[in-house]
Amino acid sequence: MSTLDNQKLEVWFLTGTQSLYGEQTLETVAQQSREVSILLATSINSPVDIIWKPILKSPVEIRRAMQDASSNDSCIGVIVWMHTFSPAKMWISGLQILTKPLLHLHTQVNAELPWATIDMDFMNLNQAAHGDREHGHLQARLNRGRKIVVGHVSDQRVQQRVLHWTRAALGWHTAQNLKLARFGDNMRFVAVTDGDKTGAQIKLGFSVEAYGVNALVDAVAKVSDKEIDALIPEYLEKYEVAPELKPGGARHESLRYAASQEIALRNFLVSGGFQAFTTNFEDLGGLRQLPGLAVQRLMADGYGFGGEGDWKTSAFLRIVKAMTAGIQGGTSFMEDYTYHFGPGEPKVLGAHMLEVCPTITSAKPRIEIHPLGIGDREDPVRMVFSATPGKGLVTCLTDIGDRYRIVSNEIEVVKPDAPLPKLPVAHAVWKPAPSLEVSAESWIYAGGSHHTVMSTALDIEVLQDFAEIAGVELLEINAKTDAQTFRHNVKWNSAVHKFQA
Repeated sequence: MSTLDNQKLEVWFLTGTQSLYGEQTLETVAQQSREVSILLATSINSPVDIIWKPILKSPVEIRRAMQDASSNDSCIGVIVWMHTFSPAKMWISGLQILTKPLLHLHTQVNAELPWATIDMDFMNLNQAAHGDREHGHLQARLNRGRKIVVGHVSDQRVQQRVLHWTRAALGWHTAQNLKLARFGDNMRFVAVTDGDKTGAQIKLGFSVEAYGVNALVDAVAKVSDKEIDALIPEYLEKYEVAPELKPGGARHESLRYAASQEIALRNFLVSGGFQAFTTNFEDLGGLRQLPGLAVQRLMADGYGFGGEGDWKTSAFLRIVKAMTAGIQGGTSFMEDYTYHFGPGEPKVLGAHMLEVCPTITSAKPRIEIHPLGIGDREDPVRMVFSATPGKGLVTCLTDIGDRYRIVSNEIEVVKPDAPLPKLPVAHAVWKPAPSLEVSAESWIYAGGSHHTVMSTALDIEVLQDFAEIAGVELLEINAKTDAQTFRHNVKWNSAVHKFQA
């Protein structure tokens, strides 16, 4: 769990019924509803709390519950379940004003039928089989975005799907409350890192705020030697530090300056309420180094980042980090840098100039200093490591003009075929599914960006749920992808979007 993911958030469990059944039946409905919510809450190990709310029997109660959920800052979504038959017209007003993500849980109290004792009292009490269908019809009429999960709450598959949705709802909450500090503009002449920031805030919620890079320069100048002295021992303890950077080493001053950048950036982001940021090697002002070590450590603490002013990737990285908080694996800013076409199975070598997050490795990173070659500044300090093998996703959020699109690719991070003794940056090597040829062709056809978010903690269902909540197109490249079919799907999606616009 990162330092940014400590807010106590909730998902509300709402149960539909009606007054027709009498007080005794409604007491049973309330009791069983609470039991179902408790079983769910204690089984899924969600990063948010599932909170049971009193059963809903009338349009007034339903509307009030939806108003309360929409206005409550701690509530990030609602789960609805029709324990009995709950006439759906009672829900119209409430669903129309609900602004939070919605999951429709189609379940019942009992997993198996008590065949020998079933009577009409049992039938009247346990009506979710058709009560939820009534409710689902209305959701379809309203064209309401939602997730539907079917099965008994004791089923691990049901629990896993609900958990994935709670993480997606957390990602949406993160997007809606995200502030991003953009130091300078984007790299000159680059298309994909540019875009409509106002449109992004309207569609996705996050705010991108511009600052001249000298605002960061001033913040660095205010860092005291005492603050730097307090941070250096942490570097020495957590990482393998090159001898020349250690106290007494010939280039220790470079490490101290990198520490001052981290302290300044952290203070700036915390004081401004920012959860993500960008830098640009073409716009460094009075900075002596392009921030490398500072960016890597802030990403490890949960902050979003994008290089060369890439605010979309920075925001999306923060969102994915929020959705994967507490899960084994890591999530990093990444770039498909170069290819290995063979011999052997083709692979991608991913890296960036400096800024790769250490959460994607289980090894102890090494802090080194090397020339950058671009940026016209002093040699920057950075962590160097290789990503730990494992299954993962490479994803991006891109603006294609008339809408936003998420592109994802299943990957397997692998060990490099041979050592990389001269590569002075952190890196990851992966095999994209279904192959490098099909993956790259499909990604390029979809207009996917060269900057990405690589995660070995993100489940594709969480990403699917987030895209549904956000109303954003998701194109998936996986083991089943055929390039020709993928191209047809892109064209069909474009046609549907234009028809719906």
